[in-house]
Amino acid sequence: QVQLVESGGGLVQPGGSLRLSCAASGSIISINAMGWYRQAPGKERELVASITSGGNTKYADSVKARFTISRDNAKNTVYLQMNSLNSEDTAVYYCNADVRVRYTFTFYAFWGRGTQVTVSS
Repeated sequence: QVQLVESGGGLVQPGGSLRLSCAASGSIISINAMGWYRQAPGKERELVASITSGGNTKYADSVKARFTISRDNAKNTVYLQMNSLNSEDTAVYYCNADVRVRYTFTFYAFWGRGTQVTVSS
């Protein structure tokens, strides 16, 4: 019904930058919050940043002032600009969206498959 496809991950040196994108497609009526989560090896998945349809944002303390989340509602796309990356940012990054699907009145959470971000020299 709904697909979330992430892109933009890769290998970057410490101090470098990456921009992740996540496009939602399918039987979408509307999208409420969209966000990025990450999971490092041996750790639980954690919220990195989220943004509402109105543009209100929330960030994990560890990424504040380094990462910026934004969205294009017309394209059903959310972005994560990541600057000053360090080794602790290495993880698989997952996109999440609360979507109202066609023929329903309920918002459901959908996830992308993830994109690997590796910060290493």
